[in-house]
Amino acid sequence: MSQPHVLIAGGGIGGFAVALTLNQIGVRCTVFEAVRELKPLGVGINLQPNAVRELYDLGFTSDDLDAIGVPALEWALVGLNGNDVYAEPRGLEAGYNWPQYAVHRGKLQMMLADRFAERAGADAIRLGHRITGYRNNDDGSVTALIETADGAKIEETGTLLIGAGGIHSAVRAQMHPDQPPIHWGGALMWRGTTRAKPIRTGSSFVGLGTHKHRMVIYPISAPDNDGMATINWIAEMTLDEADSSQLSGWFRPVEIEEFAQHFDGFKYDWLDVPDMLRGADVAYENPMIDRDPIPTWVDGRVALMGDAAHAMYPTGSNGASQAVIDARVLGKNIVAHGVTPEALAAYDAELCGPVSALILRNRGAGPFGLLNLVDERCGGEFDNIDDVIPPAERAEFMAGYKKAAGFAIDALNAAPPTIASGAKA
Repeated sequence: MSQPHVLIAGGGIGGFAVALTLNQIGVRCTVFEAVRELKPLGVGINLQPNAVRELYDLGFTSDDLDAIGVPALEWALVGLNGNDVYAEPRGLEAGYNWPQYAVHRGKLQMMLADRFAERAGADAIRLGHRITGYRNNDDGSVTALIETADGAKIEETGTLLIGAGGIHSAVRAQMHPDQPPIHWGGALMWRGTTRAKPIRTGSSFVGLGTHKHRMVIYPISAPDNDGMATINWIAEMTLDEADSSQLSGWFRPVEIEEFAQHFDGFKYDWLDVPDMLRGADVAYENPMIDRDPIPTWVDGRVALMGDAAHAMYPTGSNGASQAVIDARVLGKNIVAHGVTPEALAAYDAELCGPVSALILRNRGAGPFGLLNLVDERCGGEFDNIDDVIPPAERAEFMAGYKKAAGFAIDALNAAPPTIASGAKA
């Protein structure tokens, strides 16, 4: 019998998390990625403690993550007049057994890719190869249909196929040909980074404003000797008249002057947003989009994961984290059931339903729903938040989100490893 071979469509964070997991449990795999060269693209993202735990179990260390980001110490929501709505410690400061990290997305992707190449060999990554579809075969194998960067059409046959090609996944499109188009609720985001002094704890994630008009700000590097760090920011507005033509501007470079005026009022004694925006190194515009949940992530010997399975609004800071969790749960089930459709079915049964619910929760503002409540009850401005939303209501709201997203502290700290040390398929 030939050795099982898993084909992975997509070399993003999710694709390489799957590849590293399969390598760890002794399953040969190959990553097929459309671009000719991997580059550290993008800006900041957050890795929740549940995902950091899995990266540690894959052999990464705090030194590795410190090289691409910074541990988060606080998560805070702030109203329009600069007063706190809710604040709590995060990661180790909150009592988790693992930190939360704010990292540069592209540097994380490159770290995963480089480690996989070291462990599996450079030939386990096929750049310039886009998987455009698949065929479940009668003999129990699966064939990936591939188009190369030079325009050639080839095929590769393996034991399983994992679709990790992101929100525009061709594997998902074939699996669910009647799926609705990408969903856009009318919100535009402008993302960028600025060299500036960190605020509050020095490593705080701050959401400021209202659900429909807000900023998200957090550092993704430790301060240098001059006290300056790389500050990641997201400026967001929901348009009154949503026009789907905005979707054509997916992650396009943009000049600060095109949008900064919308945030001129976000100026406080502890933070000057207009100054921060106008000092940006780079800025991009993209619509806040997701996809409607689907009833299954699996078709025979093919499974979806990451954004291909569950593209969601970035309101909960758990898109990349969930992709890492997907990879580990998939690996756990392959250990239990072998490199088989049964493993994919068990993975689907464990994650598809709960994560589909999380997509809809994030569409409803996720943890930023607290800003929604403040806006509804007092217009976003207040002297004492306890008079607007009692402490118990705020705490209950946040606990519900953490539970849904898989990083409720007591449950996570008490849970055994997703994949036992040394486990093999």
